[in-house]
Amino acid sequence: MQHTERRDTLPPFSLLMAVYGGNSLREVERSVQSSTIEQVLPPSQVVIVRDGPVSDDVQRYLDTLPSTMSVWFTAEHPNEPVPDVTIVEFDENHGLAHALNVGLAHCTYDIVARCDCDDVSLPNRFSTILPQFVHRSNAAHTKTESRRPIDVMGSAIREFSGDEDEPGQIRILPAEGDDLERYARMQSPVHHPSVVYRKSAVLDAGGYPEDSGRFEDYMLWERMMLRHAQFLNVPQPLVLYRTNDAAYERRGGKEMFRDELRLQWRFVRDGFTSPWQFVRNVCLRAVYRIIPTSLRQRAYRTLTSRHNTEIGATPTPPEPPHLGRHCATRAAGDTDGAHTPSGADDAR
Repeated sequence: MQHTERRDTLPPFSLLMAVYGGNSLREVERSVQSSTIEQVLPPSQVVIVRDGPVSDDVQRYLDTLPSTMSVWFTAEHPNEPVPDVTIVEFDENHGLAHALNVGLAHCTYDIVARCDCDDVSLPNRFSTILPQFVHRSNAAHTKTESRRPIDVMGSAIREFSGDEDEPGQIRILPAEGDDLERYARMQSPVHHPSVVYRKSAVLDAGGYPEDSGRFEDYMLWERMMLRHAQFLNVPQPLVLYRTNDAAYERRGGKEMFRDELRLQWRFVRDGFTSPWQFVRNVCLRAVYRIIPTSLRQRAYRTLTSRHNTEIGATPTPPEPPHLGRHCATRAAGDTDGAHTPSGADDAR
């Protein structure tokens, strides 16, 4: 199938991102570029929420992005429509959940792809996800299929630290069904930076909870699952997920554990988890939060490797990323101002 045919037969979709003061220009440029001009199937709309003040160079980049996007596509994809660019600006930082809720209100299309401004989308991300997303939704309405339309679809992710060309650990999740339902009672059922979802389904669940600490995504998935939303994960790693030593430090501490304790209490109160699952989760997470950072990193990698083995997936090796002509030179070890990951991914 040619790219033009794929574009003609697939519905348009919006890309939703949030930028805050901790993001560096290199991160923002790389994330936007990888999610738009480098995509085999680029989005039809880009919505970026500036959550409070940002550095002067990031602000200049956001101010000129609509014209920059037009130049990119005119020069390299003249037969492709230029994505509409919507920049929403807050004078003060309100947190990721509020930024995403406001951003959703500005998304024109029902299909929305998420992207964090410190991660990198591989070129085949949307061309891999969207056809499956649409096919599964259409198949659910045929007489031969009893499955409901897919509401949230994610992928495996590959970690990187500093140099995105250096291969890192791949994180795989169960695909769907009972395996994913059981997994969701312990950990987030999808990787937030990799998801494509239906805006209508997210809004039906009340949007991102704004009183959930660092777990706005995990609590949203819980609400959607309780409303019988359908989730699906593909085993291919389609997003490069930025991580470093500071990320492992953020996964520990009393404040993080308090946020998680509040999350687990809401889960059992809502009937999402049983009292036994509540006790199990709290005990395991308490140990994970209080151990030294070096042990936490080692435990995390061991558990992730075990999960990958248990799931039994063999992910397709990701297409090697490339820097591209539109991005500032990437320095090895450039992790300054890394965006704090979403709670469920950061919690592992």
